[in-house]
Amino acid sequence: MGKHFKEAFKKISEEKQTRILDAATAEFAAKGFPGANINRIAQKAGISIGAMYNYFGSKDDLILTIVDRAHALLEGVINEVAQAEDDIFDSIEKLLRAAQSYSKQYPELTQIYLDMTSEGLSHLSRQLSGQMETISSRLYRVLIEKAAATGQVASGVDIRVASFCLDNLIMMLQYSYASDYFKERMKIFIGPEAARDDERIIQEMMRFIRGAFRGGQ
Repeated sequence: MGKHFKEAFKKISEEKQTRILDAATAEFAAKGFPGANINRIAQKAGISIGAMYNYFGSKDDLILTIVDRAHALLEGVINEVAQAEDDIFDSIEKLLRAAQSYSKQYPELTQIYLDMTSEGLSHLSRQLSGQMETISSRLYRVLIEKAAATGQVASGVDIRVASFCLDNLIMMLQYSYASDYFKERMKIFIGPEAARDDERIIQEMMRFIRGAFRGGQ
């Protein structure tokens, strides 16, 4: 976990910590950051509002703690991919499958991630984007640099732009499983039946990615 909660939060049971963060995650996902209410979160978690402020100094601190929680899950997946030392396309496929699985397993965290891009969290945007994106952008650059050195991808690929494009693909895949808007958007592009075929989506995205990376200079 991160550093945004007070010392008192560390002293309560793990079950109680989880109950509070689950209630807060559900509230932020349903209402967005501006509409989320600390009193309602405390009530759903079965604690007093005084106890809530004994654990977190502000609503900002609470959502940052949730983001830390999501970041730990992301970091676990990225470390696993980095340590495997597969070729770039096996690594990317693992990341796509992880994004697909993560969004289905943790749709509320993905909705919060989407909300982070809104103006409602603009006062935290630099801190949030730096925390969530730095680790993934670093991995993408390493993967592409190694692949370019071994001839797996075209030598003229701009590594930073390619990393940005790859992250956008993975991020959009996540949104397409967690947000009603993006679910409908996916159906419009690939059809209602195809949108339910997870394996087809992965395979066709990989076909596109291989073509992009192996393309001309």
